Amino acid sequence: MYATPLDLPDFEEEVVTEAHVRYLEPRGLGGKAAIITLDNGYDHTKPSSFGPGGLKNLWYALDEVEAAEDVKLVAVTGKPFIFLAGADIKLMPSLESREQGLMLAQAGHALYKRLKDSAVPTFAFINGVALGGGFELALHCHYRTVSTTANGLGLPEVSIGLIPGWGGSQILPNLIGIEKAAQVIVGNPLNQNKMLRGTDLVPLGIADAQFEGADFLEESLEWAVKVVSGETTVERPEVDRSVWPAVMAGARQLVDEKVHNASAAAVRALDLLELAQTATFEEGSIAEDEALADLEAAPQFQSSIYAFNLVRALGKRPEGAPSPGLAKEIGKVGVVGAGLMAGQIALMFARRLEVPVVMTDLDEERARKGLEYVRAEIDKLEAKGRTSKLKAAKLRALVSASADKSVYADCDLVIEAVFEELGVKQAVFAEIEPIIGDECLLVTNTSGLSVTAMGSKLARPERLVGMHFFNPVAVMPLVEVIATDKTDDETLATAYAVAKKLKKTAVGSADRPAFIVNRLLGRMLAEVTGAVDAGTPIEVADVALDELGLPMRPFALLELVGLRVAWHLCQHLNEDLGPRFPASQNLRRMAEADFPVFDASAKGKGRLTAEAKGLIELGGEASSAEEVKERVLKGLAEEVRFMLDEGVVPSPKQVDLAMIMGAGFPFWLGGLTPYLDREGISTAVSGSPFAAKA
Repeated sequence: MYATPLDLPDFEEEVVTEAHVRYLEPRGLGGKAAIITLDNGYDHTKPSSFGPGGLKNLWYALDEVEAAEDVKLVAVTGKPFIFLAGADIKLMPSLESREQGLMLAQAGHALYKRLKDSAVPTFAFINGVALGGGFELALHCHYRTVSTTANGLGLPEVSIGLIPGWGGSQILPNLIGIEKAAQVIVGNPLNQNKMLRGTDLVPLGIADAQFEGADFLEESLEWAVKVVSGETTVERPEVDRSVWPAVMAGARQLVDEKVHNASAAAVRALDLLELAQTATFEEGSIAEDEALADLEAAPQFQSSIYAFNLVRALGKRPEGAPSPGLAKEIGKVGVVGAGLMAGQIALMFARRLEVPVVMTDLDEERARKGLEYVRAEIDKLEAKGRTSKLKAAKLRALVSASADKSVYADCDLVIEAVFEELGVKQAVFAEIEPIIGDECLLVTNTSGLSVTAMGSKLARPERLVGMHFFNPVAVMPLVEVIATDKTDDETLATAYAVAKKLKKTAVGSADRPAFIVNRLLGRMLAEVTGAVDAGTPIEVADVALDELGLPMRPFALLELVGLRVAWHLCQHLNEDLGPRFPASQNLRRMAEADFPVFDASAKGKGRLTAEAKGLIELGGEASSAEEVKERVLKGLAEEVRFMLDEGVVPSPKQVDLAMIMGAGFPFWLGGLTPYLDREGISTAVSGSPFAAKA
């Protein structure tokens, strides 16, 4: 039996999305337009989604429309700012068996097929967020319009251990071509779950027309009438089927390089995309059903639910943050420094807060170069359509630079982004404090130095807080917020409020060496380099963690961070935390080398040059890749336990959130501490699982 929505069981916890039908008789249509609006009864902060109840409601709405007389077109849209956020992920754990998962997959296909096979032209008016099953609903309609202001569009399923299971893997490649489809379905989810914007859909060939947000529904309906009447013709180019094998080979190589095939969902999605070249839609739908049912019942998706809920809950309300009502308003920002990191920070504050931002450096030449970098980045945003001409002009006007630090006198927040040396940062704050006003916040972007020590010579250390942004600033979603014992609640609340306005996920950390992410990454690298120092070949140690699907192998991470920076961090951790962070002499030799250490022809892959390999001195105790992996995982479990005991974070959840958002720890592993619990590592190291402390 092939299930329909009417065969699905109901779930009491479902927030049911209604499907409201209204009929209009627009001029020129010669009949009725049936407009179906999906709405769960809440505002845009709680997006509409589909569980069994929502699927049934759209089924009944289509029954009503089919029974109505003189309907010339059917259009589906959503409540303000939201089209449909896909299947209700919260309900997935309620599925009692693979059979129920299969029924849910089939029901979605059965429902959407009615839009695809409708004798009356069907339209999707994508007015806002359209994710997963919502995006696939739009794909099944004969025509699509999109609002230029829409955000949060795409097929993110692979990032949480699933595949687009309601037609996306079959329709999209045959609509826009395999190369672009593979990017949307696999590439984007594995690239920090990158979303599409409304303005992306027409150039990609996904939408047929775009309209401004203010009159979007009216203009979409007017356009739909023209399509139905024949006044407007929609032409879609044939996709190039000859490139399918080559693109698929490249996509499989990408998944291998990106996550080392550790994501079962990514591999399954590629299989479905390959099938889409030759399969009928019905054959592809059956394959999607089976794949979705398999993955829903598999450990990776079950683990993803924890990560998904964690990011949603703590991302909105950070653990340990003071009341948002204590936060101060920020009207002007100062950035000390005009280098690469400072420039990224300055642009981010200008874009998100839309307030004046002033940069300084040691002299006018350095300050000018910093400003030129920011303006060049604004030019790129404008050229790529990421910002309007008017907004770009405004951003250029907001950011300025000077060698005179008196420009900080009227700032509400000043953040330093200078060289990572305690003495340098102390000198910066000593120079700035007499200039700024009494209510101005001082912020350090240190990646691991003591914030307390930085504030030790301040007259008012209570207004100093750490906000550690990760590089590249515009891309990485995490900011670690570090309070000292003297940081007051107003300062801390303002730091969290600013992070939210910057669209960052804030995680609080006590003022301990390297905070959360860098401390754990430092321990991971310490164990890997320690294995190499003991005698394990780099080629073995570097691939030992591949089955986790981390975004970078250890030596690629060293290449990205920079060997001098890594050695600097290694020294500090060794001094502050002792012998479990050994100062690797192999790392020192590479950091001090006066020749290229990494092969430029394999940039980003952490491959050493032949000359650099000559620097490596191996001991006599080589380990296997499995032994290195066990060593690293035990080291991480030990370090997390130390961090909890020291009060670096209040719970394991903070560690998991920080590693997911700051280190790219895959959703499908469910967070670092649940993974260590499942593997039995945490119990082996300290006698109990981390879940006991949650």
